Amino acid sequence: MKPKRTILCVDDNEQALSIRKVMLETRGYRVLTCTGGAEALERFKKGGIDLVLTDLIMPGLDGTRLIEEIKNLSPQTPVILLSGKVKIYDRDSKADVFLPKGMYAPVELLERIRLLLVRKRGPKRVQPHVVHSPSRTTAA
Repeated sequence: MKPKRTILCVDDNEQALSIRKVMLETRGYRVLTCTGGAEALERFKKGGIDLVLTDLIMPGLDGTRLIEEIKNLSPQTPVILLSGKVKIYDRDSKADVFLPKGMYAPVELLERIRLLLVRKRGPKRVQPHVVHSPSRTTAA
């Protein structure tokens, strides 16, 4: 069995956070949750995070600043930015994907996560296929 991928979910709305956690865990992901950007950054620094899913507007360290810090530490870690307040994200962000809350289906979020994790891991390596031809021996 392949190891579970770990997703760090960050949102100051605990109800939204718990819904996302259940949805991702039922799809086989390991989910860590944080209710603030500073707490999430400290958790990220401990390592083992494959993808970050963060809200944009949070008190203290907001989503944009959290993403900047994460990308400075680990540029290859994919980050998805969510927002209920902003429909189109026009500020400069280092997020790999931006999704407006309530305007995407859960399956779209799951597919974006899957694609970002595949891209991070790289394509599956193709094993060279060696064809063994039966050796011909001649009887003397």
